[in-house]
Amino acid sequence: MFVSYKWLEEYVDLSGITPEELADKITRSGIEVEGVEVPGEGISGVVVGHVLSCEKHPEADKLNICQVDVGEEEPVQIICGAANVGAGQKVAAAKVGAVLPDNFKIKKAKLRGEASHGMICSLQELGVEGKLVTKEYSEGIFNFPQDAEVGADAIEALMLDDSILELGLTPNRADAMSMIGVAYEVGAILDRLVKLPDLSYDTVSKQAADDVKLTVEAKKENPVYLAKVVKNVKVKPSPQWMQNRLVAAGIRPHNNIVDITNYILIEYGQPLHAFDLDQVGTGEILVRLANEGEKIKTLDEAERTLQSHHLVITNGKEPIAIAGVMGGYDSEVTSETVNVVIESAYFAPSSVRQTSKDLGLRSEASSRFEKGVDPKRVALAAERAAQLMAQYAEGDVSEGTVAFDELSKEEKRISVSLEKINRVTGTDLSENEVLDLFRRLQITAEESDGVIHVSAPTRRGDLEIEEDLIEEVARLYGYDLIPMTLPVHATNPGGLSARQQKRRLIRQTAEGAGLTQAVTYSLTNEQKATEFALDTTETVKLLMPMSEERSQLRLSIIPQLLESVSYNRARQKDSSAFYEIGSVFLKTADQELPKEEEHLAGALTGLWQLHPWQGEKKPVDFYVVKGILDAIWDRLGIKEEIRYETAKMDQLHPGRTAAIYFKEEQIGIVGQVHPVKEKELDLKETYVFEVKLESVYAHDAEPLKYSAIPRYPSITRDIALVTDRTVNAGTLETIIKEAGGKLLKSVQLFDLYEGDRMEEGKKSLAFSLLYMDPERTLTDEEVGNVHNRVLEAVKEKAGAELRS
Repeated sequence: MFVSYKWLEEYVDLSGITPEELADKITRSGIEVEGVEVPGEGISGVVVGHVLSCEKHPEADKLNICQVDVGEEEPVQIICGAANVGAGQKVAAAKVGAVLPDNFKIKKAKLRGEASHGMICSLQELGVEGKLVTKEYSEGIFNFPQDAEVGADAIEALMLDDSILELGLTPNRADAMSMIGVAYEVGAILDRLVKLPDLSYDTVSKQAADDVKLTVEAKKENPVYLAKVVKNVKVKPSPQWMQNRLVAAGIRPHNNIVDITNYILIEYGQPLHAFDLDQVGTGEILVRLANEGEKIKTLDEAERTLQSHHLVITNGKEPIAIAGVMGGYDSEVTSETVNVVIESAYFAPSSVRQTSKDLGLRSEASSRFEKGVDPKRVALAAERAAQLMAQYAEGDVSEGTVAFDELSKEEKRISVSLEKINRVTGTDLSENEVLDLFRRLQITAEESDGVIHVSAPTRRGDLEIEEDLIEEVARLYGYDLIPMTLPVHATNPGGLSARQQKRRLIRQTAEGAGLTQAVTYSLTNEQKATEFALDTTETVKLLMPMSEERSQLRLSIIPQLLESVSYNRARQKDSSAFYEIGSVFLKTADQELPKEEEHLAGALTGLWQLHPWQGEKKPVDFYVVKGILDAIWDRLGIKEEIRYETAKMDQLHPGRTAAIYFKEEQIGIVGQVHPVKEKELDLKETYVFEVKLESVYAHDAEPLKYSAIPRYPSITRDIALVTDRTVNAGTLETIIKEAGGKLLKSVQLFDLYEGDRMEEGKKSLAFSLLYMDPERTLTDEEVGNVHNRVLEAVKEKAGAELRS
């Protein structure tokens, strides 16, 4: 919102307050002033000149020799190339020595042999944006009205010496989207009265209802519609002061009728529209919802297709305006217009917002209707428009207003206790002080039993709850005056939750093992969405995806990690080790939104260790990946609860894949990527894993206990067991631990043999068993008894025998 300081002075006394001081006070009271600009700052030596004569330059077809009266004893000769310059005009003349924008200085010059003592300026040359210049002067020099005083300061006459305050309004402060609304705000800040325009004017005896019949069908979307009729108007340029104020507000002048509606838009914050009554044709105004596919040609000469929820103004047959957004081309005011219908209405904010969004049309009018206009100003704005059209368009205003009005204008009653105001703001204000603040805001308030009762005016739609009243008191009292106090309440030291602690342990362990954290897209394509999924479920599809490659939510993290490995390999990075803790999304039948699960996944390829000096190379294999996972389980204190079982998955190698079980629940998978998939992604031997973390997070592990270094010696026994190839080492390890009891402290697999000397279908697994009692020295007999129980158990439960 651009606010003209000089225009604002018409509504509130600003004596003793500079524009900069006013900007600071407004900002301190809750509305940020983003800047104060003087459009004509730095310009000097430009006056109103009178072109006494204008003749063609003898040596140049496009130049004119003008004799210009600039208010001095003798006229000056100025060479001008503007096509629209002519004798008798009042123009902006820059004298020799004048300074224009960008420090451009005017000097005496000779053009094709003729002396030029100055320059006749266009508005653009005086710093006015081209989009704000009327079409008449957009490609030539500007003409002042004939009553302009010769020799007067042209910058002052164009109001370019005015200070423009740019307000950065938040969406709730729609009341400040008008000059009168800003005047109320400034009046409250300075504790000065607000002066409103006088709306008196003369009318003719004919009734407005004789020319216009009004019907409103869409009452919910349009609870208020007023129409006034002004006849015999003369369409011409609006007064210079009005054009100056519109330009200051960022609006391009057109003609007096259109400019008056725009002027009131800025003054009252109430959008108006003027129809050419004769072009409406039927003498009828019908407000209804559009028919699906109905078309209208708008003021920008574009044909637009309407939908059934769009509100339109019609002549009873066809649309002549899109309500609250833009008028129709066929009924616009032109230079030929004689009779005018003024529309002032209240359109439902949600209706205007949706229509504006659907059609891609946003205007000064729609932005105000979207936020809600003051219902009480609908009629006042119509009266103001009629007054100005009578005064500046010489129109005859018909008696009365054609009206439909079913909108309640009752003020909201809001109450808040004085105790709460002081408690929230940290002040110690009295009842009288609070009531005085509301008086300055011109809001009716009264006190009863320590409670302030307020009637919120309709212009302040942002006042709805007691917290809004507290904010009004605080900002008007002055945020700078609120005493600084420290909060008085119990504080708790910060810390990580159990879930966060476990997640951090996983990251530390993975990165300590040499993995690099990756962050990949949660969105993928239809094919990859189901690959490597631990849960078989339907994928979640986006309604409006950016592309087909990012159209579905993933069920597994592995495909995205493999993309990263493939990307690196394509750039000659053959060894990669990535991990990610991220979310997958599972569709559920009973919920609209998918279930979000946190998973840990990894992908490793190439060399795991490289020691060139020692000539050592170790490629990534299944046991490297399993070892990393075991380190994570160990840090989390759940290693004893984890087991691995041979498994199959379509995208994994059939002989190098294991399912990961936590207690009795399968929580993950680990294995080599299937050779076919590796070839598809142009990968060498690559291993992956993925684990559900919800069960891991939910498990409360026993706290870590430390024990003293053993005082008594331990005994180690190695055994090589021959068993079927189908028997897992983990199964044998579990049997050994159960049979060994409390004397067996550790079991370590150290060898696997499946060579030629083994029977078909057999393999040899070698374990190292450590026996120890921390309280005494074990005898060979004690160890032998336990060891025999172990051998009997593996034979009985797994058919394993000692290798001879």
